[in-house]
Amino acid sequence: MSGENFVDYVKICCRSGKGGAGSSHFMRNRSTAKGGPDGGDGGRGGHVIIRGNAQYWTLLHLKYARHVIAEHGEPGRGQHKHGANGKDEYIDVPLGTVVRDAETQDVVVEILEDGEEFVITPGGRGGLGNDHFKSSVRQSPTYSQPGEDGLEEWKILELKLLADVGLVGFPNAGKSTLLSVVSAAKPEIANYPFTTLKPNLGMVAYRDDRSFVMADIPGIIEGAAEGKGLGLRFLRHIERNPVLLFMVPADAQDIREEYQTLLGELEKYNPDLLKKKRLLAISKSDMLDDELESAIREEISDLNPLFFSSVAQKNLQALKDEIWKAMDESTIW
Repeated sequence: MSGENFVDYVKICCRSGKGGAGSSHFMRNRSTAKGGPDGGDGGRGGHVIIRGNAQYWTLLHLKYARHVIAEHGEPGRGQHKHGANGKDEYIDVPLGTVVRDAETQDVVVEILEDGEEFVITPGGRGGLGNDHFKSSVRQSPTYSQPGEDGLEEWKILELKLLADVGLVGFPNAGKSTLLSVVSAAKPEIANYPFTTLKPNLGMVAYRDDRSFVMADIPGIIEGAAEGKGLGLRFLRHIERNPVLLFMVPADAQDIREEYQTLLGELEKYNPDLLKKKRLLAISKSDMLDDELESAIREEISDLNPLFFSSVAQKNLQALKDEIWKAMDESTIW
């Protein structure tokens, strides 16, 4: 799930159906020449409904679906026959999709479960037939209600990846390399900043046939919360991760400072992110000899760092053990 196949933002015009008009009809048959009102109600206009679908992992299928239009309700008929409701239109989305009103930016709904449905643009109500308006003083009403108009609204669909662990780090921290080694995901890897331009998901095998999902997002840079680099657009993908794995490379000039900078960017974007369970891992530790690693470990011992190397396959199982332990301890898990 990378490259052009990953779409996490779409804007769609949702148009619900108009309600059918009520009928102004009077009963007429062989034995009744001038019967009372028997006009049926109009049908409801079709809704536009958002629906969770666990088979989808991206909004790619909606990339070119600019308009979703539901059917109008049918008018009522005589003999108290109600018009048929307009056909609803469903928008299937991956779990973790947030629907916003394009005008107000208010959250309409967040889809978290497979099969979960929510009406985002309701259809117009059908009009009442003339049978509803008869009374002791008005026994032959000749009017009925028209159907209620449908709505036309623009909605924004944003995908927030549902993963157990989110990788947080500056560009070239080794996040994509780690994901490619511990899972079957094949993100693009190169020795230059911003190799990862789209989020990637990988299923990580653990002990006793257990597994967890790891998410790699584009690297954060200082000022990402103010819109610099690529971080701002993708930071929302770690909002649902119960565990955050901060990755700082062993060759960083100041590991503690880099870690604090990452924390600062997350706090600016959303302070609630700091409430999540977090781990600090020092990547590319195959570049360190035992003496240097011990010195760094002692210097930042209060941060409980774990040293590992994806390339040298060093401490990968220990890293997964710590992640699993953090997931068990997480209040969100």
